[in-house]
Formats: sequence, C-alpha cells, structure tokens
Amino acid sequence: MVNKKKQRISIILQVAILFAIGICTSGIITYFVQERIAIQNVQKQTENLASQIADETTNALKQYTSYEWLIRYWYEHKDTLDIEYDVEYEGGTKTEAKCRELTERYPGLMLRYASESEIENLTPDDQKTYAEIIYSWLISDINLIKRSHHVSYLYCVLSAEPYDHQFFLFSGAEKGAKRGTDYEEVYILGTEVDVNESQQQAMRDAIANSAYLAEAGNYMDYYAYLCNMDEYAVLVGMTYDLSSLTEDIHIMTANLTTASMIQQVLLALICLGLIYFAVLKPLKAVQQNIRIYMETKDSDTIRKNLSEIINYNEIGELSDDVINLSSEIDDHLAEIEKITADRERVSAELALASRIQLASLPNIFPPFPDRKEFDIYALMDPAKEVGGDLYDFFMIDDDHLALIIADVSGKGVPSALYMMICLILIHTEAKKSLSPSEVLYQVNNQLCKRNPEQMFVSVWFGVLEISTGKLTAANAGHEYPILKKPDHSYHLFRDVHGFVIGGMEDVRYRDYEIMMKPGSSLFVYTDGLPEATDAKGKMFGVERILEGLNEDTELDPDHTIDHMRGKVDEFVNSAVQFDDMTMMCIRYNGCRKTEEES
Repeated sequence: MVNKKKQRISIILQVAILFAIGICTSGIITYFVQERIAIQNVQKQTENLASQIADETTNALKQYTSYEWLIRYWYEHKDTLDIEYDVEYEGGTKTEAKCRELTERYPGLMLRYASESEIENLTPDDQKTYAEIIYSWLISDINLIKRSHHVSYLYCVLSAEPYDHQFFLFSGAEKGAKRGTDYEEVYILGTEVDVNESQQQAMRDAIANSAYLAEAGNYMDYYAYLCNMDEYAVLVGMTYDLSSLTEDIHIMTANLTTASMIQQVLLALICLGLIYFAVLKPLKAVQQNIRIYMETKDSDTIRKNLSEIINYNEIGELSDDVINLSSEIDDHLAEIEKITADRERVSAELALASRIQLASLPNIFPPFPDRKEFDIYALMDPAKEVGGDLYDFFMIDDDHLALIIADVSGKGVPSALYMMICLILIHTEAKKSLSPSEVLYQVNNQLCKRNPEQMFVSVWFGVLEISTGKLTAANAGHEYPILKKPDHSYHLFRDVHGFVIGGMEDVRYRDYEIMMKPGSSLFVYTDGLPEATDAKGKMFGVERILEGLNEDTELDPDHTIDHMRGKVDEFVNSAVQFDDMTMMCIRYNGCRKTEEES
C-alpha cells in the first residue's frame, strides 16, 4: 500500500460550503419559480378577463342582427363613410340627426334589429347612413367596455393568410384620445398595419382554437375568433400593458426570497453545530483507531479502544462494525488463499479440457497430403475455454470422404461433452452406411434415448465420392451451406432442412446430391459466424459472409477461412464473442488417375 499524504480539508468546512451552495441554489430556484408562478397566475387571470371582454365586444357587435352585412359594408366602403367617432349622445350630434331622418323615412325600421333583407331594400344612400349610425353606436359601446376594464388596446381586425397585415374595423379609445392612422393614435376604420411573426402566429392559433393569449415582453396580446368574411378572418383583439405589475412581482418575489434565505442560514448554523458534536467528534475517534489497525494490524487493541465509544446511533453501530470487521479480516484472508488455489486448479483443468477438445478434432493440415483430389481446411474458435461446436472429416473408405459440422445447444463444458458423444456416434454409424440421412436417423435415436438434459445438436453431414465428385448430404437443422461452382461466385445453397438431432425420436432426414466439378468449393459454418455481433448489437449476417467469400473466389480453403476470420474480427472489433464460431471449407480438384491406371 502506498501512503500518500493528502491535503486535509475539514469536513465541517465542506458541509458549510454545501449548505451555502444549497441555500444560494435554493434561493435562486425559489426566486425564479415563485416569479414564474406569479406571472402565470397573472396570465391566467388576464386570459379569463380577456375572454370576458371578448365576449362583451362580440355581443356588442352581434346585438345588431345584420352584423355580418355591416362588417362587409364597412370593409368595402371604408373610404366613403362619414363616421362620427366617440359620441357621448348628450344631444345635438350628427349621428342623432341621421338616426332621426332615417327613422322618419322608414317608420317601421328598427335599426338595431334590422335584417339584411330589410337593409338591402334601402336606397344606397340610406344603406350608407345606416352603416354610419350603427358604427357610431358600436364605437360608443366599445369605448365603454375598454374604459370599464382598463384595457390598453381593444380592437377588431380583418386578416387573411399569411396574416402579415391587419385591417382595423374598429378600435376603443379613452376620453380625449386622438384618432388617426399614425402609430401613437387610435386607429380609425380602414387603417391597415403590418404585423410581426409572433402576432401572425397568434392569429393563426386563435383561428384554430377560437382564442389565444400571446406573451410579448411586458405586453399580453389576446385574439378571439369572431367569424369569416370570404378569405378574411374577423378577430377581436386586445393588448394589456403589464410592465408595472411585472415590476411589482419582481420586487415582492425578491423580498420573500431574501427572507427565506436568511432563515435557511440560521437553520444551517444550528445544524452545523449539532453535526460537529454529535457526529464528527465520535467519528474522528473511529478514524484514529482504523489508522492504528492499518499500521499495526493489532485487532485486540482496536476492539478495546472502540468498545469505549458509547453512542446510540449510526456512529456506535459503525464502531461495532469496525470491531467485527477486524475480527473477520483474518478469516477472509485465509479463505481468499483457498479460493485462489481452487480457481487456479479449475483454470488449469479447463485449459487441459480445451487442449483435449481441440486434439480430438482434425488439426493437422493438410490432413491427407497424398490425396490431391481435394483440399480441406477447418477452424473452431470457442466462446469459452471449451465449446459446443464441432467439425470433422475422415475417410470412410478409399473413395468416400465424410464431412461433418455441428452446433450443440448451449456452451461450455456440458456442450463439449455432448459434442464428443455426438461425434463418436456419427463416426460409428458412418462406417455402417454411406447415406447421410440414415446416419443422422440412427444417431438421433441413440441420443434421444439418453438425453435427460434435453440437449440437441444441429448437424450438416456430407459424404463426398472422390472419384466422381458427387456429394451426398443431409441437413439436421443446421445453417445453409455455401457453394461455389467453377468460374462462378459463392452463393447460398438452400438445402432441405430436417429437425435437429436429439430433439425427437424417429425423425427421418432426406439426402440430396451436389455434383462437385473440378474447381468447385463448399463452405459450411455454424451460427456463430452470421450472428457475430459488433458493439452496437449489429450482426455480421449471411450477406457479409457472401461478400467476404466473393472478394477472392480463387483462394485455397485455408486462406479462405483465414480471410473470413479477418473479416469477422474487423467487423466485431472489441465486442465480446458470445457464441462458438466454426468454419470448414473444401475444394474439389477432380480425380487424377495415375498413368498406369490410364
């Protein structure tokens, strides 16, 4: 152990710093949260009030039965109307005179409740007079609504896609306010203004949702959808100036937050005192005894010193735990020595098992140096020390070569043992019959009779007739072989699959034949190859196998397998291998007879 002197920082100071950081953080969060809640409450109240004002404004317009006709007329004749704005109706107004004249000409006409058909029957001049009278009345109502609710701006506009400008239909005004078309004036009928993107979006939202409240700095804009006029949407709008209210919220929130932080500082000082006397002093005593133990390994002294610490809380429990720990460390050291020895023994046995397994498979290449009719090479790479994959090839007789590749369910020692049993049975049955399907049938039945662990194995088994190149094979649930004919590329040979062996008795398998012409190659493998996975969980796949094989179709079997192993390693990179990987490749060169036989 390396004892390195570290700079000591008092834990009470660290706790005080944490308290300070916590108080400041809490204060900042509290300020912004409380301020946001207050502003949201104001916004909610503003929205409710704005909705009420919008309803009052809408009702003020809709009290006139022909309001839709009026909106259209005001819009179309904005430049010809003689409107009297902001009339108080105390007598002697132009609007009063127009009303009296129109009533005299049409005694039965009720101005507020006149229908569109009744107005259409009026002369054009009287229609104009009617529109001027109603507009003057409406403006008076809108002014009253604005003043009673203290709205900064109250208006009605027309706007169409893309809502980049507004046509003002009417606007409410305070007493003595100047009307006109300039920015500082109360807009008159027909004033058109450009609007920014935020207001354009607010109008779209209002049309989609009937109403919408938009925040614009210290102002709140509210739009309520009224109706449509051709391509134009008619919207009631209003604006609230919340600057003074927002400033009051800032001041009040800051005062409350400051008072809260002062209370937290006082509470933190009390907590620091309690922590020092109730925790740090007894904890320091435990620390000193631990250091004594580290230097002397004197368990008896540690037990005696720590027994004198009387504290009926977690510190007392800690001192008891240290006493017990000092008693157990010696026992654990002895146990660790025993476990280490056992692990070394198991590792040695697994290493031996791995060597035995690899020795049981053909591992000297070329395996038949005198046979020039074919070249063969195979490789098994177990995921653990021992694996459940197997490959094998052996001469049944002078003209028949048996080829086996298989994958036992599971991994490790159980799969390796089951693999050896399967391999022995296939060897035995292959000597009795040249039919792969019959060999698999017999091996399957023998495995099913003694298979308490319900293990199974997928097998591809082929018999190559060397003199003719005819390959007879059967597939028991194994991967498809990959075939290359002379002057062709590798391709997937979708053979007939049977059920895995060891799974169910009396399963029949089917033989099929492949004519291996000189220059043909066959590549077989276990599922560990296509299912090799990179760090992102992506599998190597059959397509990459074919791409790798076809990069150079003239390679010898040993170079072909080495090339595929390199492609898999490049793809997997640093990812852990979870499955055994086995490959076997055979190239048929053709039967070369001796000159005497010729």
